[in-house]
Amino acid sequence: MEAIPLTIPSLTPKGFVELCQANQDLNLERDAAGEVILMSPTFPWTGQQNFSLYVQLGIWIDRTGLGIGFDSSTGFTLPNGAVRSPDVSWVSNEHWRRLTESQKKEEFSPLAPDFVVELRSKSDSLQKLQSKMVEYRENGVKLGWLIDSGNKRVEIYRPSLDVEVLTSPTNLSGENILPGFVLNLEKIW
Repeated sequence: MEAIPLTIPSLTPKGFVELCQANQDLNLERDAAGEVILMSPTFPWTGQQNFSLYVQLGIWIDRTGLGIGFDSSTGFTLPNGAVRSPDVSWVSNEHWRRLTESQKKEEFSPLAPDFVVELRSKSDSLQKLQSKMVEYRENGVKLGWLIDSGNKRVEIYRPSLDVEVLTSPTNLSGENILPGFVLNLEKIW
């Protein structure tokens, strides 16, 4: 089952926040054009894979203290105005400290995470996820992984570089964005 676009004419950013507050059981995103996207819940297998991503990244975050991790229910307002919720994301302490307390707690923080992961489930359109990854990159994300576990394929997105495609890798490096972080894909596949 694919995400269903929900068009609400003239929905302002404030209106989107109000819509989300009034429908807290729904997982919503808003694209740069203002179109609201209703996301379906994940199936257990995808949820288990997401959880493995959280745990592995969380252990690295606890060990290094270099930033803050977020789950798939966290919305970020990108510079282009879209509100996106990556499956897994991380923001460096340096970028997080630039926000006011209100921006951290009472709104969709106005920043692009430094690192994002999108995990493709059977119900996800690869083309739509690839477009989302390009949007992340164009809005300041420094490293992004699109993990297609069904095909054991990973697309790596970096600023100003072509997308790197890996087939059946056993691990992924956080490179200089997440120094010392290595994702064990054997726990994801």
